[in-house]
Formats: sequence, structure tokens, C-alpha cells
Amino acid sequence: MSGAVCLLLVAAGGFAGAIVRYRLSQAIAKRFPSPLPYGTLTINATGSLLLGIIAGGHAPQWLALLLGTGFMGAYTTFSTFKLESVRLGRQRTWGYFALYMVSSYGLGLIAAAFGLYIF
Repeated sequence: MSGAVCLLLVAAGGFAGAIVRYRLSQAIAKRFPSPLPYGTLTINATGSLLLGIIAGGHAPQWLALLLGTGFMGAYTTFSTFKLESVRLGRQRTWGYFALYMVSSYGLGLIAAAFGLYIF
């Protein structure tokens, strides 16, 4: 597969993943208003599961580039997770901070492991 095709697959997946993340995050925040960022938590947990499925299913290279690198790379959001964690800490909402940290890492690991396991 040529380098140009690889880049196009990653770009197409990234475009779609960013749009889905943005829309889903907004919908979750509107439906469940809370100091706890449920949108990012949901996105990162489902992204971990889906990436585990892609990796565990031994996807062909083109699909791994499109969905694994492109879509999941843009869909999941480690930087937003860190920013929201810092905000919770700066607001001194320690209960939410702890819950967010533990649930984000815990759910992410469990979801990724489950995704790998089912294949």
C-alpha cells in the first residue's frame, strides 16, 4: 500500500472520528449536565473498547489505518481528559476529580481488555 493511500485512510478516519466525538460529546453534556465530564468519559471508554476490538480482530492494514489510527485517534481524546482533570482539581472538586481519574483509567483499561478478549 502506498504512503499516499495510507495518509488518505488516516485522514478520512480522523475526519470522521473528530466529528463523531464532537457531536457525541455535545449530546451527552446536554443530556447529562454535571461537573463530571461524562462525554469525554464515555468517548474514551467506548474508544478503548473499539480499539481493543480492532486490535484483537487482527484487522487488515487498511482497516487498522482507517479505524484504528484515523478514527480512534481523533475520536478518543487524551488531551481533553487531562484538561478536564486539571479543571476539576483547580476547582477543588476533589470527589469529582478522583471519580473521573479512577473511572477514566479503570474503564479504559477494562474496555480495551474486553475488546481484545472477545476476539
